[in-house]
Amino acid sequence: MSKVVVFLADGFEEIEGLTVVDLLRRADIQVVMASIMGKKNVVGAHGIHMEADALAEEVNFSDTDMIVLPGGMPGTLNLGKCTLVTDKVMEFFKAGKEVAAICAAPSIFGDLGILNGKAATSYPGFEERLTGAKVSTNQVEADGNVTTSRGLGTAIPFSLKLIEKLVDLKKAEEIKNSIIY
Repeated sequence: MSKVVVFLADGFEEIEGLTVVDLLRRADIQVVMASIMGKKNVVGAHGIHMEADALAEEVNFSDTDMIVLPGGMPGTLNLGKCTLVTDKVMEFFKAGKEVAAICAAPSIFGDLGILNGKAATSYPGFEERLTGAKVSTNQVEADGNVTTSRGLGTAIPFSLKLIEKLVDLKKAEEIKNSIIY
């Protein structure tokens, strides 16, 4: 079974974070919601309180297949300032493991220099932060071990692409049909 860690920070976009968690769990993928806030209670960008599964510093990443960064403000800023997040993204990227980000969060990948020569997309207005990328306006871009998406309205296709990468296209189609998408 695949394992995914979704990093959560105060100010994260709730739909982007929770759609990923929901759809991946429907696909029988183990998902750990990891708070970087030093407490399990995380408050989303729209005041929704979430209880994370674990504190990020307590997560065992050795058996993790993918890291996901939801967007939102100031969630993206909080994730980008967290050295645990940026160190793990770099470690995963360099090891050829999957990293994914949606909305404003692909800007973190750009800041880390991991988008060079890769197709990438983000929330409108963050394109200049996708340093070195072949910027697109597609809903989802998957290039090698990096997957990016545009925002709340693309959370379902983003999640389905992650399922396709972690399991297969058949499972992604099965989940797509089960949610009437």
